[in-house]
Amino acid sequence: MTWKQMFTSSVGKKLIMGFTGIFLILFLIIHVALNACIWANDGGKMFTQGAHFMGSTVVPRILEIGLFAGFILHVIQGIMLEIDNRKARGKVQYAVNFGNKGSKWYSRSMGLLGTIILLFLIMHIYHFWLPNRANQGFLLGEEIDLYATMKETFSNLWIVILYVLGCISLGYHLAHGFQSAFRTMGVHNKRYLSMVTTIGYAFSIIVPLAFALMPISFYLGWIQ
Repeated sequence: MTWKQMFTSSVGKKLIMGFTGIFLILFLIIHVALNACIWANDGGKMFTQGAHFMGSTVVPRILEIGLFAGFILHVIQGIMLEIDNRKARGKVQYAVNFGNKGSKWYSRSMGLLGTIILLFLIMHIYHFWLPNRANQGFLLGEEIDLYATMKETFSNLWIVILYVLGCISLGYHLAHGFQSAFRTMGVHNKRYLSMVTTIGYAFSIIVPLAFALMPISFYLGWIQ
């Protein structure tokens, strides 16, 4: 497969979606692990140490560039696949609508869920990443107090609600995307596919739930 086919063919687009999807899943694991430090309830000391390491060390900052590139590529290929799917559905008229018997509603709504997640990410970057990087520069400068920023941001009920809705969308997106990424990478053996599907459903519940509980914990005063 040529580089052009990788970005233009249906198979190539799915491969890129699979590769970037797995990369983003790995990022979510690191991100939720770091943010979970807020539940140490030590005034943000553990969280601040972790955030300082990620923000002041060269390797994580370089990987950050790769993260943004991967996410942008994931979004672009997702949009292109959604357009292709809509064109295909327009050409083929099905006599019977099987609904959830054919596929889950969230499997058919990946474009919508992805759009909600994109809007959620823009809001998240605006609240935390941009203020910190604007103050810090690429490698040097003072970091803002992200823990204090989280407390202030999540004192607003509407922001908390929007974050929770974003996490719910992420959960449904992962429920299909997790196993779909590994299937695209060639996992078709029933035994392994069943294991990946089970892990995927667990991941799509645990990680978004953990993220959703973070703003809720600040708003309800469970952590100080």
